[in-house]
Amino acid sequence: MIEALRSWADGPIVALDLETTDVNPRRDRMVTAAIIAITPGRPGTRPEVDTRTWLADPGVEIPADATAIHGITTEVARLEGRPAAEVIHDVAAVLTEVWTPTTPLCAFNAAFDLTMLDAELQRHHGRRLPLSGPVVDPLCIDRQLDPRREGKRTLAAVCDHYQVRLDDAHTSSGDAIATARLAWRLARVYPDAVGRVAPHVLHSHQARWYRDSEFAYADKLERRAAGSAARGDRVGAERLGARAADVRTRARSWPLLPDATAQVENTRRRLPPRPGGVANSHASWTPDQDAALRDEWLAADPREVAETRRKEIAARYGRTPGAIRSRLLRLRCDPELPGLTCDEQRAAELQRLYDAEHGRN
Repeated sequence: MIEALRSWADGPIVALDLETTDVNPRRDRMVTAAIIAITPGRPGTRPEVDTRTWLADPGVEIPADATAIHGITTEVARLEGRPAAEVIHDVAAVLTEVWTPTTPLCAFNAAFDLTMLDAELQRHHGRRLPLSGPVVDPLCIDRQLDPRREGKRTLAAVCDHYQVRLDDAHTSSGDAIATARLAWRLARVYPDAVGRVAPHVLHSHQARWYRDSEFAYADKLERRAAGSAARGDRVGAERLGARAADVRTRARSWPLLPDATAQVENTRRRLPPRPGGVANSHASWTPDQDAALRDEWLAADPREVAETRRKEIAARYGRTPGAIRSRLLRLRCDPELPGLTCDEQRAAELQRLYDAEHGRN
C-alpha cells in the first residue's frame, strides 16, 4: 500500500495580516499587524495557536476611509499605539523567528502586506525584508485555479465561497486566522495543485501565476493604448502605455513589489563571448531572465548543495557559476542557501567574502 503524500497544511504554518492607512504599500503606513503561528497537536487534539498583535502610531493621519474599514482613528493610534519604528522592528523579528524554509507564511494578497513591511523596514531601519521561507497566498491560488468565477475576490468573499469562517473581519488577528483557515481549505480542495506540492515549489508556481496574470492585464492595457492612439488621443495612449509597463515591472517581483514604477530595461550593447569562455559571458541580464533566475533559486529545495545548484543553473544559462552567484546576490537571493533571500546585512557579508576570494579587498 502506498502511503498518501502528506500536505504542508498538516504541519506548522504562519499567517500574517496588516491593516494600513491606505492601499499603496510603498507610500502608505502600517497601523496594526498580527502574526499567528499554528502548530498541530497530536491526532485528535486541537492545534496550538500563538497570536501576536501590534498597534502602531503610523506617524501620519489615518484617513477616515481607512478608519471606516479597520476602526482605528488617528487619536487611538497616537494614544494607544507604540512608535512605528518599534513595532516594525518587532514584527520583522517575530517573522524571522517563526517563518522558515519548512514553515510557510500565509498572507491574503501577500504582495501588499510583504511589500508594506519591506517599505516600512527601509523607512525606519534602512534594511529590507528577507523572505525567510515560502509564501502561500490564497488570493493568488484562487484566481489561478478558479479564474472564471464571477464576483469579488476579497477575503470575505473568498472565505464565503470556500465556506471558511471569518470572525472579526478587518482586524489583523481576525483576517490572519481566516487566511490560515483558507490556505488549509485550498490545500484540501486542490490536493494535486496545492496541498501535496512542496511549499517552496508552490511558492514558485504562485510567482509564475501572478506574473502571467499581470502580464495578461498589461496586454489588455496595451490594446487600449493602441485604440487611444488610433483615435488620436496621444496623452491617453502614453498614460496607458506607461501603466502597462509599470504592471509588467511589478509582475516580475512577487511577492515583494519593486520600489519604483516602470524601469528602463538594460540596453547595454552585447559583446561577443571571450575566446574559450561561456556563451553569454558578456550578455546583459534582461528583466525576464532576472525573474526566471530568482524564481528558480527560491523554488530550490533548501537541502540542496548551493554550489552544485549554481553549476547546474550556470550550464543552462551559458554563464559561469561565479556570474550566477553574483547575480543571485544582486537579486537579494542568498547564493549559499537555496530557496532563501537575504537582507542587506547578509548581502554585505557575502559580498565581502566574494571580494576577498578575488583579492578585491
